[in-house]
Amino acid sequence: MKKILGYRLIIFLILILFTGMSFIPISITQTININKICIYYNNGQILYAPIYSLSTYLIDRNGTIINNWTSSNYPGQDVYMADNGAILRTKRLAYLAPGGAGGGIQKISKEGTILWDFDYYTDYYLSHHDIEPLQNGNILMIAWEFKTREEAIAEGRIPNTILGDVFMPDHIIEVKPTGPTMGDIVWEWYAWDHLIQDYDPAKNNYGIVEDHPELIDINFGSTDASTRTDWLHTNSIDYNEEFDQILLSVHNFCEIWVIDHSTTTQEAAGHLGGNSGKGGDILYRWGNPMAYGAGNKSDQKFFEQHDATWIESGHPGEGNILVFNNGVSRPEGKYSSIDEIIPPVDINGSYYLKPGSASAYGPEGQSWMYTAENPTDFYSHYASGAQRLIDGNTLICDAPAGRFFEVTSEKETVWEYINPYPIDYINHVFKIHYITENNPQNEESDLDCIGSLHLQNVKTLDTLEGNFIVKNIGMKDSNLNWEIVSYPEWGSWEFDPLSGENLTPEDGEVNVKVTIIAPDEAKKEFEGYIRIENIDSPDDFDVIPIYLKTTRTREKPIIIIDFLKNHPNLFPLLIHLLRMFF
Repeated sequence: MKKILGYRLIIFLILILFTGMSFIPISITQTININKICIYYNNGQILYAPIYSLSTYLIDRNGTIINNWTSSNYPGQDVYMADNGAILRTKRLAYLAPGGAGGGIQKISKEGTILWDFDYYTDYYLSHHDIEPLQNGNILMIAWEFKTREEAIAEGRIPNTILGDVFMPDHIIEVKPTGPTMGDIVWEWYAWDHLIQDYDPAKNNYGIVEDHPELIDINFGSTDASTRTDWLHTNSIDYNEEFDQILLSVHNFCEIWVIDHSTTTQEAAGHLGGNSGKGGDILYRWGNPMAYGAGNKSDQKFFEQHDATWIESGHPGEGNILVFNNGVSRPEGKYSSIDEIIPPVDINGSYYLKPGSASAYGPEGQSWMYTAENPTDFYSHYASGAQRLIDGNTLICDAPAGRFFEVTSEKETVWEYINPYPIDYINHVFKIHYITENNPQNEESDLDCIGSLHLQNVKTLDTLEGNFIVKNIGMKDSNLNWEIVSYPEWGSWEFDPLSGENLTPEDGEVNVKVTIIAPDEAKKEFEGYIRIENIDSPDDFDVIPIYLKTTRTREKPIIIIDFLKNHPNLFPLLIHLLRMFF
């Protein structure tokens, strides 16, 4: 049985109450509420998955639904646009677990077909909160690993700060999809490999915390009951392709961290290697220098923040870091802010830290902040997010209110929308994503492929046949040049045809015959994809999912059984049994 946290039972019961509400048809939901009309750059769309709904929505600025996708699971918690109008949606499989729990990812086509359904949930780990799609098609995921009380104490955790028998540090994985339900983990990083503590001198990781800002104090954040199990509660992940670095929002430390992604998994477990030369150690951290012994309460800037992202290239403030600062337990009062900081980084991706013990990373303060005119009028105690737009405006999601709004750099609100789904008083949204008008996801495809190959009880080395359809769904008189560019490495494959030229919508469908020689491995499952691309536009592609399962075969003859088969008049009863079981 998977590990669960009993003290979260009440949350599960509340969700049961809400379950029925997720099935309310769109036609009877609340009327869209648009209070202000945006007069700035606003020709894009907004993607979001309400926390208590099975549906995901793509809307325009008038609240009109462009598309919606239905799942069998609540989100866990974020959703992203993928290729060809598909989405990557986290899914929630675990309910008796800390907030933000997930369990897997689904890739769902524009039409609603599940293209990939990957679980990351066992007795030993559970994905949560956020993911980050990469340009190579892989996905970064945040996950907990389940450590025992004894394992935590062995690393120097103070015993009376552990609640129960489970301790849950975070780790990051990079997954490469390899089949309809499968993925290879091609890179990993574990917080557990980068610990320090000044409590137990008998432990190997004992040291002076303030001398090692690159390490994580296992005893920091130990006073609040919720952090005694879910220690870090990392709630967002972002990727910087220029530096090959990862940005994390570490809620329970009230910090953001930057780590090196250019390492191997082995290097990520140590303190050397990668572009930084520092392995998997923290390269940069900001928001709460108390976490590494370099400040006091007055130096704290973040208060249980969410959604830390690098501002995209070409946008005002590009390369700066934008954070939704929730403001929980902020000394001057409970209010939320959007904080922008300029990290002290050079052109090589190295971060400056003043030499000496107990030095804190810069900058000293935020370069831009948004708060309400009366700060306490805007307070979101959990989740939420912000995104810088290309015109310099900032799009904000107030999670518990289900409120999306856009502000200028002068902090004027120019657009506002209230999410009506599933119903108005449980319309919470983890965060939202702005999809620009010229985003490739919004471009119409010419290529469309239909079909799948699902083969069971296959004997090893059998020759099998199947087919799928290729057609041009573009504008009238458009020409499609297509080719099959990849297929699984297992088995032997032949395609007829392998490619095609000048296919128009009027030509109709092309039937592609597939011939497979099954792998020479018995009693095994194989998965994969056939990828077909538009030769003139490789971003216009489609995939055919494949599943094949081989049966058990006898590698050596069983002499007595073969003898009986060749002498059917002998031992009638035994022959009868033989025919039943062989």
